Amino acid sequence: MSDIKITIIDREGEAHVVDAPTDMNMNLMEIVRSYELAPEGTIGICGGMAMCASCQCYVLSNHDHVLPEKSYEEEDMLDQAFFVEDNSRLGCQIHMTPELEGLEVKLAPASN
Repeated sequence: MSDIKITIIDREGEAHVVDAPTDMNMNLMEIVRSYELAPEGTIGICGGMAMCASCQCYVLSNHDHVLPEKSYEEEDMLDQAFFVEDNSRLGCQIHMTPELEGLEVKLAPASN
């Protein structure tokens, strides 16, 4: 089985436990879109290029040790984004891997 269970809390505060494939090179933003957990056109606006911060989320679980380091591009976008917290990440930069089993994130409020 190549799916992991992750929890995504949508912008209304509802938690969704979803199956995320680890063998398709999908990122968190794509998972959110595939389960339609954010209104169309409000997440992944740039297509996952770390250029818009519409997929900003807060990592609630203790997965810091397995998450990739923030790239310069991700840091730069978060510097310009609204509602940034210490645990903010761009969903497009978090690729689904088996080590992320149990990941829990909350979508940041839409900035528009």
